[in-house]
Amino acid sequence: MSAAHVAEARRWIGTPYVHQASSRGAGCDCLGLLRGVWRVMHGDEPEAVPAYTPDWSEAARDERLWRAALRHLEVRGAGDPAVGDVILFRMRTGGVAKHLGLQARVGPGATFIHAYTGHGVVESPLSTPWARRVVARFAFPAR
Repeated sequence: MSAAHVAEARRWIGTPYVHQASSRGAGCDCLGLLRGVWRVMHGDEPEAVPAYTPDWSEAARDERLWRAALRHLEVRGAGDPAVGDVILFRMRTGGVAKHLGLQARVGPGATFIHAYTGHGVVESPLSTPWARRVVARFAFPAR
């Protein structure tokens, strides 16, 4: 099933970055991409997403995104990447984890699909700088 999640995420490549959006072709952010993949693969989203700012609870030091992932996704081992993993990133040391992607390839040519400002949805190499930011891995639930 994880290959199917990746195939769906690849359909979103080229979607522009729009904060809080989740519409293939029209706009999404990193969470919106994962929400869109969830809807296609699993049906209705498991909970309503409250409005959020780009700073993602930095001031309160609140790991809201991590807690939501724990509620709805299966925890995976951080050292055992697999195609289809939902990857949670901490973008700066001491900051909250607030970026998401989907592992598309593993091994020496590892890649992930994500959406970010100025680029929209892209498939990027999971380079050393990106890999250092990974704080958790999850899997979509079995259907």
